[in-house]
Amino acid sequence: MLLIRKTVASVATCAILLLLVYVKGHTFALATSRQDVSQESYSTLNGTSLQSSIDQIRSRQKRAVEDITDDDDDFITRQAARGIEANEIGTCSEGLVLPLWMPQSPITSGDRAIRGFVYFMLMIYLFVGVSIISDRFMASIEAITSIERNVTVKGPKGEKQTMRVRIWNETVANLTLMALGSSAPEILLSVIEIYAKNFESGDLGPGTIVGSAAYNLFIIIALCMVLIPKGETRRIRHLRVFMVTASLSVLAYVWLWVILSVTSPGIVEVWEGLVTLIMFPLTVLWAYIAERRLLVYKYMDKNYRMNKRGTVVAGEHDSVELGGDEPKRLVNTNSSANAYNEARLEYIQLLAELRLKYPDADLDQLEMMAQEQMISRGNKSRAFYRIQATRKLIGSGNLMRKIQERAHDDLTQVKAQLHQFSDEEDEPTRIYFEPGHYTVMENCGEFEVRVVRRGDISGYSKVEFETQDGTASAGSDYVGKKGVLTFPPGVDEQRFKIEIIDDDIFEEDECFYIRLFNPSENVNLSVPQIATIMILDDDHAGIFAFADSLIEVSESVGVYDLPVMRYSGARGTVIVPYWSEDDTAIGGRHFGEVRGELIFENNVSEQYISIPILEESKYQKDVKFKMHIGEPRLAPDDELLEKINEAEQKSPKDLTELERILLMSRPRNGELTTTNIRIRESQEFKATVDKLVARANVSAVLGTSSWKEQFKDALTVVPADESEFDTEEDVEEDVPKCFDYISHFVCLFWKVLFAFVPPTDICGGYVTFVISIFVIGVLTAVIGDAATYFGCVLNIKDSVTAICFVALGTSIPDTFASIIAAKQDETADNCIGNVTGSNAVNVFLGIGLAWSIASIYHMANGTTFNVEPGTIGFAVALFCGSAVIAVGVMMYRRVNSSIRAELGGPKTSKWIHASILISLWVIYLVVSTLEAYDIIQI
Repeated sequence: MLLIRKTVASVATCAILLLLVYVKGHTFALATSRQDVSQESYSTLNGTSLQSSIDQIRSRQKRAVEDITDDDDDFITRQAARGIEANEIGTCSEGLVLPLWMPQSPITSGDRAIRGFVYFMLMIYLFVGVSIISDRFMASIEAITSIERNVTVKGPKGEKQTMRVRIWNETVANLTLMALGSSAPEILLSVIEIYAKNFESGDLGPGTIVGSAAYNLFIIIALCMVLIPKGETRRIRHLRVFMVTASLSVLAYVWLWVILSVTSPGIVEVWEGLVTLIMFPLTVLWAYIAERRLLVYKYMDKNYRMNKRGTVVAGEHDSVELGGDEPKRLVNTNSSANAYNEARLEYIQLLAELRLKYPDADLDQLEMMAQEQMISRGNKSRAFYRIQATRKLIGSGNLMRKIQERAHDDLTQVKAQLHQFSDEEDEPTRIYFEPGHYTVMENCGEFEVRVVRRGDISGYSKVEFETQDGTASAGSDYVGKKGVLTFPPGVDEQRFKIEIIDDDIFEEDECFYIRLFNPSENVNLSVPQIATIMILDDDHAGIFAFADSLIEVSESVGVYDLPVMRYSGARGTVIVPYWSEDDTAIGGRHFGEVRGELIFENNVSEQYISIPILEESKYQKDVKFKMHIGEPRLAPDDELLEKINEAEQKSPKDLTELERILLMSRPRNGELTTTNIRIRESQEFKATVDKLVARANVSAVLGTSSWKEQFKDALTVVPADESEFDTEEDVEEDVPKCFDYISHFVCLFWKVLFAFVPPTDICGGYVTFVISIFVIGVLTAVIGDAATYFGCVLNIKDSVTAICFVALGTSIPDTFASIIAAKQDETADNCIGNVTGSNAVNVFLGIGLAWSIASIYHMANGTTFNVEPGTIGFAVALFCGSAVIAVGVMMYRRVNSSIRAELGGPKTSKWIHASILISLWVIYLVVSTLEAYDIIQI
C-alpha cells in the first residue's frame, strides 16, 4: 500500500507539472502564431494597400492580446471550439519505427488529449514488454556470469582438493553485464535516439538517463529505507566499492557538465565522447581494485570463498566491513580449502537442522528442502531480484515455486535413473540360486533349495542341477542329488530338497556345492549359479569370533548390527559377553557405548550386537572404536554343563572316549575376538552436499532448459506468494487471485512472444543474450517514438517527458527488485550499491557510446556535433547537488550511534530521512520542468 501511495503521489506530481506545461505551451504557441501573423502581414505589402495590411495586423494582434489576458481554461475552450490548425501549435515529425498518427491537421485539443492518452497507454504496455524481455536478458547474463572452472587447492592437511569456482568476479559482473541488463533500455534509447535524429543530439535519451538516476537514488533508496521490517537494519557490506561507485556516479554527471559548458561549450568533440566511454571500463577496474585492495597488497593471491548463494567466487582479502559496535568477523581467505570447507559446513548444518526438524523425512526430501532454504537464506544476485519482482507483477508467481519444481524434477530424474532397469519384461530370461549360501545343522534332516527365474517368464524354461563334494562327502555327510528343474510359463521359481546325514562324531564344519548347468535355449545362467551349503556339527558347542578384523560403517546407518559368528558346532545354549572400547571414536559422541551378553540358543549359529552410530552430519569423517567378545560359557540350565563339569574333575587317564569328545565340545573363542569398527562419513550425505554445492548456481533457477518449459511458464497462471519464502511443510497450496489473472492476461502477448527466445541452456546463454538485447533495442525504439509523439501532441518537451514518464517506466522493475532485496538480504549492497553503480554505468556507457558515435560521424562529414548545454547542464547540476545530499544522509545514518545502518532503524528517523530523499526528487522534477520551459532562467 505504501508503494502504491508513493506511485500515486508521483503521478500526481507529474500531472501538476503537465498542467503548468500545457498552459505554458499554449501561451508559447500563441506567441508563435503572433509572429506568423506578423510575417504574413509583411508579405502582403506587395499585393495590397499598406493601410489595409496594417488594419489586418492590428485586428489579429488585438484578438491575440485578448486571448492572452483571458484565463487559461477559457482560452483552451475557445481554441478547441475554433479548431486551431496544427501549424499554429506545431506538427510532429515522423519517428524511426512507429508510424505517425494521421492526420496532423486540423486537430482539436480534445483530439490531442485522446492521442496523448493512447500514446501514454502504449508506453506503459511497451514498458511491460521491455520488463519481460529484460528478465530473459538478465537470465542469460546470470548464466554467462555463472560459468565455472576447476581449481585445485591444498586442504588443511596438505591434501589436494578440486573445486569449481566462478570465472567472473562479483563486482565486475555487477558493474558490467548486470548493470547492462538492468539499464539496457536507457542505454539503447540514448543510442537509438542519436541514429533516429540523423546523429544530432536529443533530449529524450540523456533526459531518461539523468531522470532514471535521480529516481533510483532518491525514490528507490527511500522506499527501501522505510520498508525494512520493524526492528531490523541493513548495512552496506562492501563500503569501499560503494564509495567508489557513489563518487563516480556524481563525477560522471560533473564530467557531462564540464564537456558541455567548459571545455567546448555546446559542442561534443570526439575525444570527449571517447573519454566518457573509456570511463566505463575504468570504473569497473577501480571498483575491482577497491574490492581486492590491490593498492594495499602488493601481490594478489588466488584465494576463493563461498558466497551466501553457495557459489565459490574470487574472494576479498580483507575483513567483512560491518563497522560500528558490532565485532568485526574476519573472513580468513588465506586457505582456499578452509573457505570451501566452511561453505560445505553451511550446507551440512542446514541438513542437520532439517533432519532434526523432520526426523521422518528421507535424504531426498531433505535435499529438496535444503535447496529451497539455501537460496532463501543467502544473498541473491541482482538478476534474481529483478526476475523475482517481474514474475510477481505479471502473474508468473514466485521463483521459489520454480526452485521446488526443479528440485522435484531432479529427484524424479535420479529415481528414474536408479530404476531404469526395474522393468524386467524386456530383459532376457535369467535363472540363478536365491540365496546363494545356506547354513544348515547336521541334524536338520533335509532343507529346501530355491532357484528363481527373472526377466521374460512368458515362455517355457528348464535347467539341470547336481551336487558336488567339497569338504563334505556325498553318502557320509549328505545325500547327493541330480535332476532337472522346469519352469512353465508364468512360473518364476522352483524348489527342491537335499538330505543331510547326521552322526555322533565330532568334526569340523563341512561344505558342499550345488551347481546349475545346461539351461534351455534363450535362458542365461546368472550369478550365483553355484550354491554353497555349510554343514555345522551339532556335537560341539561352537567356536565364537567376529567375521572380520575391520568393519567400515557409515555414520548415517543409525544402528549397526555387528555379527558374531558361531562355527564348528551349534549345540547347547551359550552365553558370550561383549563390550566396546574407545579409540579415535568416543562413546557418547560418535557411537553409543554398549556392554552386555549374547545368548546363542541351541542350533543358532549367528547373533548380532546392536551398536548405535551417532550421526554428526560431517562431510569428512574417519574415526574408529573397538568391540570385544569375552570367553563364551554354557548357560547354567544347559544339560551339557553338568556333564562337562564332571568330566573336567577326572584325570585325563580316567576319561572315556565319550568324555574326551564332550570336553572337546566346550565352547571357546576363535582368533578374532576383537574387531575395529571404522565410522566414515555418509557417502549418500557427502554426495548430497556435493550435489547441493553443484546446484547452488542460481542461473539454474533463473534460466530455462527448453522451449517447452518457456511456453509452459508463459501460459500458466501462478499465484504471487504473500511471503517470499515458505519453509513450513503444512502450508496450503495457494490459488491464483483476481490480480494474478488480470496481470497474466494483460501480459500474455509478451509472455508468449518472448517464449520464442532460445533457452539459456543453449550455448551457455550467449544466444539468449544476443537475441534479447536485439529485441530490447527494437522495443526501445518504439518507446522512443511513442514518447516523442506523446510529448508532441500535448506540447511537452522531450526532456520533461524523459524525466517524468520514461525514466519512471524503465525504473519500476528495479524498484520492486530493490525492495525485495532489501527485505531478504542481510546487507544493503544489492539495493544501494547497485543503484550507484548503475547510475555511473548509464552515463559512461549510455551517453558515452551515443555521443562517441555521433561525434565521430560529424567529424567524418566535416561538421560538429552540437549539444545544447542548457537543459542537460542544468539537470546535471541539480542532480549532482541533490546526490551529494542523499549520500550524506546515508553516511550520517551509518555513523549515527542510534541507527548504524543505511536502511531501516528507528521508525521516526527512517521516515524523516526517507522524506528528505523523496523531497529531493520532487524538487528535482519541479525545478527541471520549470527550467525546461524557461520559467526559471539560468
